[in-house]
Amino acid sequence: MTAAVRRKTILVVEDDEAVRTLLTRALGLHYAVTAACDGLDAMEQLKSGRAPDLIITDVMMPKMNGYALSRLLKADRRWSHVPIVFLTARASAKDVAVGVHDSGRHYISKPFGVRDVLDKVGRILNA
Repeated sequence: MTAAVRRKTILVVEDDEAVRTLLTRALGLHYAVTAACDGLDAMEQLKSGRAPDLIITDVMMPKMNGYALSRLLKADRRWSHVPIVFLTARASAKDVAVGVHDSGRHYISKPFGVRDVLDKVGRILNA
């Protein structure tokens, strides 16, 4: 008898419901996906469960933006190992530098292609 293989888990943090739904559905074909509508919602979910294998977060969100979320996660040993992918319409060189400084593994600009997101996620989770 073989043991069941655990699906890798992803937390999608996105305030735009349409984008959140798109990512959840596309990624859900390959991974176990949960979603949060902003950084505070994400922190509440993380505190009550197991750390995901990857977090994809928008940068510009109400209550707590993606950069603030990233800094909190990297400062806590429970989540500091979790790779973070920033997803945002802010794609200037300065924005990318801030994202990299805040430990972003990748920086995906909106509008994005689902295939691009799946490829980057696959490279991170299968490395």
